Amino acid sequence: MTVDKKKSTPLKMTSEWDDKIIIFTDGACSGNPGKGGWASVIYTPNGKIQELGAASFKTTNNQMELTASIEGLKAVANKNSEIWLYTDSTYVIRGITQWIWGWKKKDWKNAEGNDVTNQDLWLQLEKQVLRLKKQGTNIDWRYVRGHTGVPGNERVDEIAVNFSKGKGNNLFSGRLLEYSVAILDLPETHELPPMREKQEKKAAYSYLSYVNGVLQRHKDWKSCEAVVKGRPGAKFKKALSQEDETLIVETWGLSRKHLDDLKD
Repeated sequence: MTVDKKKSTPLKMTSEWDDKIIIFTDGACSGNPGKGGWASVIYTPNGKIQELGAASFKTTNNQMELTASIEGLKAVANKNSEIWLYTDSTYVIRGITQWIWGWKKKDWKNAEGNDVTNQDLWLQLEKQVLRLKKQGTNIDWRYVRGHTGVPGNERVDEIAVNFSKGKGNNLFSGRLLEYSVAILDLPETHELPPMREKQEKKAAYSYLSYVNGVLQRHKDWKSCEAVVKGRPGAKFKKALSQEDETLIVETWGLSRKHLDDLKD
């Protein structure tokens, strides 16, 4: 019997990420600000893996998260491809996909009218996004919840934390088949969690201070601050109700009678 070789050739199994560039990024900081580290792991469709990372001696966690994404994208030169960038930083994703447009319209001011924090890093990140866009490379920003066992996220966390603690890292560069991390075990979902609604600040019922054995009630923070500022051992707290006042003084070792003896 003659075998039709064309029909008997097995089909090549493909996955949706076969032609994608996949990047995991993370940042870490001890002290915030303090010693920090960032990390990126890049997978390219030709089956190569590149780990990147470095330490910073005076930084913040958000700065390290931004730097990890910047450096990860800098290392990508492929054209007409798509990047799936995984990060556990909602700050980075919302900043580059949503907030940046409003910041630019307001001359880099936030909703409160203050200067946008880390403007220099946001500009660097935008520069990389625009560079890749001109090359025909789209970036799909994907959220991964940290410390949930996703191999790529766990690896970048390990690298970033090691750098923040001054430990060394053996950064891998080579073939996927030689890589010990199951980098292509991707999370099933990558949607951003909903933003927390801003809670309205409750008006103060009073402000209490306790300095050198003297308990005082104040109508506003300014008058309370004048009493406690620069006074070692001073205690002070905002009370939201009469009942709240009682709880506060009890934690200070006082009784309700101390409050009853007060005059506003």
